[in-house]
Amino acid sequence: MSARNILVINCGSSSIKFALVNEAQETFIVSGLAERLGSPEAVLHWQQGEYKDSLVLPGADHRQALSHLLLIAQQAAAGDLHGIGHRVVHGGEHFSGASRLDASSLQAIRQVAPLAPLHNPANLLGIEAAMKLFPDLVQVAVFDTAFHQSLPEHAYRYAVPQALYAEHGVRRYGFHGTSHHYVSHKAAQMSGLAFDASSWLVAHLGNGSSTCAVENGHSRDTSMGLTPLEGLVMGTRSGDVDPNLHSHLARTLGWSLEQIDTLLNKDSGLLGLSGLSNDMRTLEQAREQGHAGATLAIEVFCYRLAKSLAAMSCALRRLDGLIFTGGIGENSALIRSKTLEHLSLLNLKLDVQANARCIRGVAGAIHANGHPRVLVVPTNEERQIALDTLALLD
Repeated sequence: MSARNILVINCGSSSIKFALVNEAQETFIVSGLAERLGSPEAVLHWQQGEYKDSLVLPGADHRQALSHLLLIAQQAAAGDLHGIGHRVVHGGEHFSGASRLDASSLQAIRQVAPLAPLHNPANLLGIEAAMKLFPDLVQVAVFDTAFHQSLPEHAYRYAVPQALYAEHGVRRYGFHGTSHHYVSHKAAQMSGLAFDASSWLVAHLGNGSSTCAVENGHSRDTSMGLTPLEGLVMGTRSGDVDPNLHSHLARTLGWSLEQIDTLLNKDSGLLGLSGLSNDMRTLEQAREQGHAGATLAIEVFCYRLAKSLAAMSCALRRLDGLIFTGGIGENSALIRSKTLEHLSLLNLKLDVQANARCIRGVAGAIHANGHPRVLVVPTNEERQIALDTLALLD
């Protein structure tokens, strides 16, 4: 049987990211982005090999953009498209793995939308449009939360009244599951270990960041919770703060819940600490020039990351290695180095030259000889979504 092609779609409220993945190829056949949908500036960009092109689609909605990008994908696949994998942010407790899309699964995704009000409705837009355009093509939902459904109850429950969990689903769900799954599996392959007999600490670091403890192929704990705001310092998200900060700001400044929500999700993190930027590259450059805010933001980011990784180690019975991934994790030798300075009790130490070499897509081991394994593993969430889709086809 010839290698199969899966189209991977990730819908936002005004955008669609897509990639055509062939199971036998590491690189995408074609990939692209439709952005500013619903506006006069709507446009579709795509790349196939070295060839790049754009199509202006004034006023196009998700369905119109999908009709164009599906045509591009079909042409690139020579008409041989075997299925569509959709990224869905939140699956609640209903989904512990990928799911074929039908009336029942669509209803379940709608029911958990209150847990991800900014994401699931947008994901549904793309799903419904694609199902109308290609009703005979197998379509699959792959959930950011599904990989973390293996967390034990003592790791996912909050210390709040039982009724909030039982009646309203208030618990820790975790996110970035597709990335944590992909890189921990890849790390096992790189190390000559069986995925289902290996244990990893994973740091997925980007504008959104999270850590995860993966044991024998299953997530055992993760830093994000009910929402992606819990856990690490991120680009514009605060990560963990005192829960009473909300009432303190409401009492002392008269702020509304909406104002506080905006503060913690969009105005905090690296941006809030530095007063400069949410982009780690900008902050590293500013730090070299003596910018105090950028220096502080990097110090807090690395210390809080190290604290989280140390906490995740409680979920593991042994450690086969630490994995760095995501835009920052794959490219910032400084962040990796400063983070490990705080983890000396775990005997982690870097090889300076190997650490400097592993940037811009270069994967590999960066630990010093005689110390526990530390790996840089570029993530590929689109490929993992395609693999999960193919597994259901099988």
